[in-house]
Amino acid sequence: MHQSARYADDMVIILKPKDNAEVILSKISQFLAERGMKVSEKKTKLTATTDGFDFLGWNFRVQKNGKFRCVPSVDNHKAFRQKVKAIVNNSNYGATVKAKKLAPVVRGWRNYHRYCKMDGSRNSLVHIETRAFRVFNKETKQSRESSKKLLDIAFPWVPYSENKHVNVKGEKSRFDGDIIYWSERNSKLYDGATSQALKRQDHACGYCGLKLLNDERVHLHHVDGNHNNWKRNNLLAIHESCHDYLHMSKSVSQEHREPDAGKPARPDLTERGEA
Repeated sequence: MHQSARYADDMVIILKPKDNAEVILSKISQFLAERGMKVSEKKTKLTATTDGFDFLGWNFRVQKNGKFRCVPSVDNHKAFRQKVKAIVNNSNYGATVKAKKLAPVVRGWRNYHRYCKMDGSRNSLVHIETRAFRVFNKETKQSRESSKKLLDIAFPWVPYSENKHVNVKGEKSRFDGDIIYWSERNSKLYDGATSQALKRQDHACGYCGLKLLNDERVHLHHVDGNHNNWKRNNLLAIHESCHDYLHMSKSVSQEHREPDAGKPARPDLTERGEA
């Protein structure tokens, strides 16, 4: 019985100046064919290293001086700008609420691109911050000083280290069964209180006890439900699914509480890496 070949995921083939595109593509097609797969012409791009390409929100290219460069792609930056603009221009929010809503968006974007080249006016967000400051400062309740403080909340700084990605060691593979190595590597995707909790817990979920791998996001759970309590013994790094289950269980139990028993704790919906 004939079985159609599966298509490989989106593929970018980077060529050196002396490479023959047809030969390279032929070898890749043969490699995939042996594994029951084939190259999708619509989703495959052949490009020179100096021309670069966009992938997963980044633009990769090699400069003429031979230095590798990675920056947020134009489309990614545009989409981020639109999110920020929607919050800043929303007339239903005051400046204080806008700052709180902007913080996780900006922090998440900067964390995602923390290993890119993030200097320059475009990626440093100086123009976006200036626009936000003007909107904040227009409110009658805000002064120049208070608007600046809100700007610090709205645009939290995240340090970046260009091209300092953590390389995968040797011949390691996601399918090699080395759970310890991959769970420890996963913890480096987080910082602040989340990273500290992961180290304390030996990279295992604080609820189910299983190792935390990068196929599921890690959430920081406040044990007592108080999101203002950042003491070490009140913080647990847990699977996103475990976090959802915990808060779902609490919501169900709230239905059987006395009317004056108080409000249930809200879910901890912090962005990756947020402390």
